[in-house]
Amino acid sequence: MRGTSPETVARAVRERESLSGTAGFAGRLPDGRLVRDVLGRQPIFVEASVRKGSDRGASDWSFSPADLADPEPLPAGHVLDLGSGDPGGRSPERVFSLPDPTPAGGDREAVAALQRSLEESLSAVDSAGLAVAFSGGVDSAVVASAFDAPLYVVGFPGSHDVAAARLAAELMDREADLRVVELDVSDVERAVPEVARATGRTNAMDVQIALPLYLAGEQASADGFDRLAVGQGADELFGGYAKVARAPEDPRVEAETVRGAAREVVATFPDQLERDLLALREAGVEPVAPLLDDRVVRTALGLPGDLLVDSRGERKKALRLAAREFVPDRVAFREKKAVQYGSLVARELDRLARQEGFKRRMDDHVSKYVASRVD
Repeated sequence: MRGTSPETVARAVRERESLSGTAGFAGRLPDGRLVRDVLGRQPIFVEASVRKGSDRGASDWSFSPADLADPEPLPAGHVLDLGSGDPGGRSPERVFSLPDPTPAGGDREAVAALQRSLEESLSAVDSAGLAVAFSGGVDSAVVASAFDAPLYVVGFPGSHDVAAARLAAELMDREADLRVVELDVSDVERAVPEVARATGRTNAMDVQIALPLYLAGEQASADGFDRLAVGQGADELFGGYAKVARAPEDPRVEAETVRGAAREVVATFPDQLERDLLALREAGVEPVAPLLDDRVVRTALGLPGDLLVDSRGERKKALRLAAREFVPDRVAFREKKAVQYGSLVARELDRLARQEGFKRRMDDHVSKYVASRVD
């Protein structure tokens, strides 16, 4: 079992407690069933042939898809009994569902509750062997504030993320801790097939997002660290996406409210976290995500819509207000680009694709380039 003890998970399954006080888990229960937490914070895979009724073997499942011939991820919030003997195939059973609490209390109380949950989550992290992925935004800055550890930022010369990280480190009096991983196009070219193989994905967006994480983790590992604290989860939990802020007008979401749109985005966690975790493990570090601790998740799910996106359109409002306890205001309220754009990795990957003959007039030309590198 990864993430917590088998006994804790067995109790959570028995009581169907979705947020039982962990930071995610996956693995095999004492009774032999496989399980994955409600947000999919730890990936786990099963051999597809076993699901289709083949005989059970010693290598039916793994935490890494590379260990299996035809891996399928176990859906988040489900258990799977590999020994069920069902001739029609073994179907996962849902045991966890994401809570949908009614927002209660005033804004001040909600922000104070979020501050407490952040403090508890951060203080529960063991700092041994820990480095921090740091882009200068509020998410990674809150995480960085809790640890006396090096801060890694990845980007090409002149990139937004490197500039933002330098300013945030200065404002937080952490300049001495900042380590800039300045990229060259050869770094991206080398890492593309490594990331694609590790994650099992060749689509442009997934590779663009995973590349900066992989390169930060690779450098941290080379420097002797085996764990990397990340700010993952904040955009999804706290209303950081434009499509959430524009609900219901944005066609990318079905919900009629900002709060409903945020829950739609939270449902994408299993797929995203699987990608990020596999990339970081391939780089040689284990990710630590304090903002995805059950305490923070439970508080975030209870926030009203206007604390996700306020009347002026400011996103992640509650997180920014709560962050003032951890970082300077100029860091808490600073807007930041998505990592693939802020690091300029997306731009350089597009340039590499075009240099190799994959022109923009071609449909999804960057994905085709990535696939060619894996081949």
